Amino acid sequence: MDFRKIAREVLEIEARELLNADVAGIEKAVEMAYNTKGKLIVTGVGKSGLIGSKIAATLASTGTPSFFIHPTEALHGDLGMITPDDSVLAISYSGESEELIKILPHLKRFEVSLIAMTGDKHSTLAKYADCVLDIHVNKEACPLNVAPTSSTTLTLAMGDALAVCLMKKRGFTKEDFASFHPGGSLGKKLFVKVKDLMKKDFPVAEEKDSLKEAIIKMSEGKLGHVLFLEDEKVKAILSDGDLRRAMMGDSFDLNKKAITFATHNPKSIDKEMLASDALKFMEENKIQLLPVRDNEKVVGVIHLHHLVEAGIK
Repeated sequence: MDFRKIAREVLEIEARELLNADVAGIEKAVEMAYNTKGKLIVTGVGKSGLIGSKIAATLASTGTPSFFIHPTEALHGDLGMITPDDSVLAISYSGESEELIKILPHLKRFEVSLIAMTGDKHSTLAKYADCVLDIHVNKEACPLNVAPTSSTTLTLAMGDALAVCLMKKRGFTKEDFASFHPGGSLGKKLFVKVKDLMKKDFPVAEEKDSLKEAIIKMSEGKLGHVLFLEDEKVKAILSDGDLRRAMMGDSFDLNKKAITFATHNPKSIDKEMLASDALKFMEENKIQLLPVRDNEKVVGVIHLHHLVEAGIK
């Protein structure tokens, strides 16, 4: 049995149904959802419910307040979660799902606007709806033409189409998306700043300190670096790399002043810099640790490991 061929046929069948989908109702659906003062509540039973949960999550994360309610739960109290300011997106391929049909009169009693996703424009659901999104398919990918496959794919894609249209309507930006996903990679890239990750407690050596004394402070600080400050401004940094290079020289002496071996006028970054920009800067300059300043005053340090551990990319 050629499973690659079968898989390809499934994809081709579903792709054809997507390309042939009727999107005539999308303009009205977008206007209804956009003008909803409250939330766009999604409901459905079985596989339509599973798809509906995903659609609600997509809508919510792209600027349209939304959540999913199961019709059975709605009949037993969750209808109280729906207000006249809300709209409902009800999903049923047949348009006759018993649990869903039972709540429709109550939705109308609340004067809630109803968008239907159904494969039958003459179904009970369609008759109750103020707007219908047609998810009819000519063929399921199932060889028996029974199991919801093409139809569920089209339902999901229609939900995505509605969400994207609403994003365009609202002028939704990647910054808006990141604000809803602060824990995601985009959120971290756009919102996490150096000041959020910097270490405020860092080792500082005095200009008079010997190399031996500076090494002790470096070890206690556990950052592989020690800073030299002057009027709270960074004057020099002694890194473990500087220390290794010093040990290779003929003039190496633990009793010499540590600042002799330090890097003077080192690079530093502002605390308001985005953490992602700081990571790029450090990688480009092959720097492991940078002083962080507020204007010219040193207020912390940021280590490359801090950025990596925080998931900054």
